[in-house]
Amino acid sequence: MAGHSKWANIKRQKAVVDAKKGKTFTQLSRAIIVAARNGIPDPEGNFQLRTAIEKAKAASIPNDNIERAIAKGAGTYTDDDNLLEEIRYEGYGIGGVAVLIEALTDNRNRTAADIRSAFTKNGGNLGETGCVSWMFEQKGVVIIEGNIEEEKLLEVCLETDAHSYEIINEEDYQGAEIFTTIDGLENLNQILTNNYFCVKEIELRWIPNNTIEINDQDQIKYLLRLIDTLESLDDVQNVTANFELVE
Repeated sequence: MAGHSKWANIKRQKAVVDAKKGKTFTQLSRAIIVAARNGIPDPEGNFQLRTAIEKAKAASIPNDNIERAIAKGAGTYTDDDNLLEEIRYEGYGIGGVAVLIEALTDNRNRTAADIRSAFTKNGGNLGETGCVSWMFEQKGVVIIEGNIEEEKLLEVCLETDAHSYEIINEEDYQGAEIFTTIDGLENLNQILTNNYFCVKEIELRWIPNNTIEINDQDQIKYLLRLIDTLESLDDVQNVTANFELVE
């Protein structure tokens, strides 16, 4: 069942986002708003909302901010006229790398202009809707940490019909990523927790069906700078690309 995880890219991207605390607050608050708007404003009955709240609390967002975000999503908060909408942008980075961007914005013209500028300045171009999304599949991902007993993890994956897993054994991080269907994410999280695995994060992620290996140093520079620039935009929630760095 073992699968390939692109952990080096994921870890680097998360470090960039986590370093921008203000941006993290904005992103996570907006994720709560959309989750509450798309379902019921009760985390017990809205898995997407519960996940967004857990991430917000992990980032030390105050409870008042969380409650205000839930109210905005539910339409019961009257002091803010800004309506956020979810938009997906697609384009190509240098070397033909496919890039998928998820954004939450109250001004789609501003967001599109910022994203187009990021592509243009880094050797890529913003494309039409649907130009690269067919290369990706959205899956549920559970990230666990600590020393992993692989035989026990395999038993859980088979029990929950998880698609695959990837053991991560880096110098500064040990853990695993488990991939499943969107509908199976909550069940996988619960069973892993019941089996005493330390669940660090649960999320929905776009996974590329195929990847492009990049070993040219100039292309690597432009691609990493493109990802950094996109992730620095307040309106951008997630960035996924189908490249893999080759040492």
